[in-house]
Amino acid sequence: MTKQRMNWLLRAVGVLILAVLGVVAWQKYIEKDNLEGFASANGRIEAVEIDIATKTAGRVKEILAREGDFVKAGEVLALMDTEVLEAQQRQAEAQLQQALSAVETARSRLTQRKSEKTAATAVVGQREAELGVAQKRAGRSVILASKGATSQQEADDDCARVQGNAAAVSAARAQLAAADAAIATAYSEIEQAQSAVEAVRATVERITADIKDGTLKSPRDGRVQYRIAQPGEVIGAGGRVLNLVDLSDVYMTFFLPTAAAGRVALGTEVRLVLDAAPEYVIPAQASFVADVAQFTPKTVETASEREKLMFRVRAQIPVDLLKKHILQVKTGLPGMAYIRLDPTVQWPPHLQIKGPA
Repeated sequence: MTKQRMNWLLRAVGVLILAVLGVVAWQKYIEKDNLEGFASANGRIEAVEIDIATKTAGRVKEILAREGDFVKAGEVLALMDTEVLEAQQRQAEAQLQQALSAVETARSRLTQRKSEKTAATAVVGQREAELGVAQKRAGRSVILASKGATSQQEADDDCARVQGNAAAVSAARAQLAAADAAIATAYSEIEQAQSAVEAVRATVERITADIKDGTLKSPRDGRVQYRIAQPGEVIGAGGRVLNLVDLSDVYMTFFLPTAAAGRVALGTEVRLVLDAAPEYVIPAQASFVADVAQFTPKTVETASEREKLMFRVRAQIPVDLLKKHILQVKTGLPGMAYIRLDPTVQWPPHLQIKGPA
């Protein structure tokens, strides 16, 4: 056998081996991506985004978090300048003290009015007693004058004293009524003063809340994605300072055709394989299936056209798993989602759950 013929034979054997390996790899690929009872689709890891924003307009004093920082719930991320609010708070607190003093003054006035009523009541009693004595004396004088035992002038004077005492009683009763009116007015003044106290106290509480809101805290455990404002910038009410990714609410969104989407129920098992870490298989559950098709063709009159309808599906990663590996969670990573349409079918070996230790 010549050397040239030997080289040709070796090449032929090499080509045959490559062909066999290609067929085996293709069969494995077909077996892997065309699983009976399963559906698969491309997707991307996403998470809920939270805007860290200021409630009131103001100047950004300091930003304590940087892009990419992992932050915990309650951690201070930024501070707003609250000098003006603090001055308003001091002013409102001074007004509150004035209002409280006004309440005490009104209460003292009420005590004074009650004392005046007590005195007026005593005067009424005194005047009524004097009137009674004058009436009795006038009665006797009239009888004596008719018998000539006393002069008519004295009887007339006693009758005049009765009229004077009656007028004094009326005046005393009017004074008592005035005291009652003064007491009612004092009660009204107390209510007004207390209302003013509540109004000023509410103002103090509002300003205190605004100052507290000037400290921007993280509502969830997450990662800072964007730094939107810079220290020294003046932003309006609702102005965004940071953008945060909630790492406790992470999912993959993908699309399935009509035939597959119609068999997906909420809670259906899903396995995720990311391009960045193909050695890991992440468990998930279908938490959302859109009721409106995406990528809808112009006409859906035939069965083949209806099969082109695609529905958005969301696979939620368990919160416990996210908390366990929260520092490794990253959004935006592409991968594959495998969803089990037939619950009686077992997951194949290459889709068994595997994760980092």
